[in-house]
Amino acid sequence: MILDANSWALILAGGEGSRLRSLTTDGTGLSVPKQYCSLRGGPSLLQEAVDRASAVAPLTRVVVVVASEHRRWWFSQLAALPTQNIVVQPENRGTAHGVLLPLLEIMVRDPDARVSLLPADHFVRDEPILARTLQRAMELSLVFRDDVYLLGVEPDEPDTELGYIVPAERPGAAPTPVVRFTEKPQLAEAQQLRSAGALWNVFIAAGTGTALLRLFGPRFAATRIRMETLLADSRASKRDRAWRDLYADLPTLDFSRDVLAEHAAGLKVLAVPACGWTDLGTPRRVEQALARHPPVRASREPLKATHAALDLSERVAAASGAQPGQTSQTGSYR
Repeated sequence: MILDANSWALILAGGEGSRLRSLTTDGTGLSVPKQYCSLRGGPSLLQEAVDRASAVAPLTRVVVVVASEHRRWWFSQLAALPTQNIVVQPENRGTAHGVLLPLLEIMVRDPDARVSLLPADHFVRDEPILARTLQRAMELSLVFRDDVYLLGVEPDEPDTELGYIVPAERPGAAPTPVVRFTEKPQLAEAQQLRSAGALWNVFIAAGTGTALLRLFGPRFAATRIRMETLLADSRASKRDRAWRDLYADLPTLDFSRDVLAEHAAGLKVLAVPACGWTDLGTPRRVEQALARHPPVRASREPLKATHAALDLSERVAAASGAQPGQTSQTGSYR
């Protein structure tokens, strides 16, 4: 894929990672959001997400949305990014607002932007497999500018803790219309969904900025107007208070549940072959990822890595009683 002047990537890095606190609480009792930790030493999950984004956008057009209270971690880990590419939210008000604000910021800078949305806290074993599908989505958005494309990973097991995208027909190489989303099904339903061609929802999407903003319908109209007004206000001395006031009024809304699910019939999905993807959402998932995946992965390293706040492999080993570099074989987090 040739990166053109309108290719952007938006990384969501404002979450708290509360389900992993048993692993991500450091020696002082401070809980470190998982995106600032590494799976097995080396770059943090956030830095790997920036690497992932480089498949579709140059570093100068990779935007990361972060939370103000996480500054101690993102300030050093994102030091190589242009300052204007770090969008700081006064507080976390869910992934819907976490997408809306930086997307509006990108559109101010480039009204013709095509944008990939990526989480900051996932792990992918076979990055080239995911990259090829993401590049395909961006190429399609150049031609079909009103469409929004979701990436769905082909399940390698009937997982009951994940969300599924149900396509109109068994997906192939071409994009397929989305019928609905299903969250955390029971085992029998998960098996049926997998057999019918449903895909894991990995919260990765691509489309023109205009098409993505169209998903934020009347429900977000007032918030969008307030955000656009503040982005256009050059009086920096008054903006901080105004942003705090705005976020104090916002409800916590989820991008998948409160935005995508509301427009499922207008979305398309591209199937990603099984690639060792995991959201690392629970301690058990972290332990499984460590057991299943090799310790060293090749990287394009567009962003010079700084030391991650915590190494999750060391935390798992300590919790399970294994030696450093080993993982428990007993399923201690089950």
